[in-house]
Amino acid sequence: MINRYRASAGIMLAPAVTLIGVFVLLPMLLTVWLSVQDWSTQTPFSSASFIGLDNFREIFGPTSVGRDFKGALANTAIYTALSVILILPLSVVFGLMVYQRDVAGGTALRTVLFATYMVPMIAVALVWSKLYSPSEGPLNQMLGLIGIGPQPWLSSPRSALLSIVFLNVWQQVGYFTVLAIAGLTQIPGSLYEAAKLDGANRREQFRFITLPLLRRTLLFSAVIAIINAVQVFEPVALITQGGPVGSTNVLTYHIRRVGIERAQGGLGSAMAVMLMLSLIVVVCALFALVNRKDDE
Repeated sequence: MINRYRASAGIMLAPAVTLIGVFVLLPMLLTVWLSVQDWSTQTPFSSASFIGLDNFREIFGPTSVGRDFKGALANTAIYTALSVILILPLSVVFGLMVYQRDVAGGTALRTVLFATYMVPMIAVALVWSKLYSPSEGPLNQMLGLIGIGPQPWLSSPRSALLSIVFLNVWQQVGYFTVLAIAGLTQIPGSLYEAAKLDGANRREQFRFITLPLLRRTLLFSAVIAIINAVQVFEPVALITQGGPVGSTNVLTYHIRRVGIERAQGGLGSAMAVMLMLSLIVVVCALFALVNRKDDE
């Protein structure tokens, strides 16, 4: 009987495992192999020649290739950190507003938040590029009503990356609000009732009950937010093209520029491998930090 269940489970899992292997694992292994090869994207794989770690030395070296890569890596890290720092608190706040029945407008807020996540990122990028327009953009027009001059949202190196972050937060916060609501539903209501009997106010309930019991949900949200952030591409490609002065040149866009436009497939693969390793290190560090706090 057990063998029969195992066989049926294997048959049901086979299509999904096959697709994951062909479209996820195989490309990953191919990228790792190409990262140690001298290969141009304009030539077949058979023309690749093994060069060891030379590609990695070059992307971390003092040449222009290394400087551009390290700049893109720094931009990606800043973009990811700002996105996570803004998305997680907002998702908890919006989640509480939607979840608590005594908050007015909860249904309307739920609809608005969920609708933003359903809009494709390409459409979001195009709309926000108009909102950020220096002359006829609604954002600068509203600032003008309160006596603030027009802001160079996308044309200044100081504000361009932050403007892309706001765009991402607007589009993503609805999804993470759903995750926060899912975590809130798992908290027993008896804990809040007991806290009220002990005289705890809402702030104390949030600090000592809600936040600790949302830790695992927030960990999952942080991991997903980081993965989503490091994959940012459409806003940069459609709005800024990595400018001004490379301030929005994130790694995904830079890898595409190096690997496809410049046809340096080996270098682009090495950059992709470093992005993957950086992501693994950050995610593992997050899990280690949360597990350490749980042990304490």
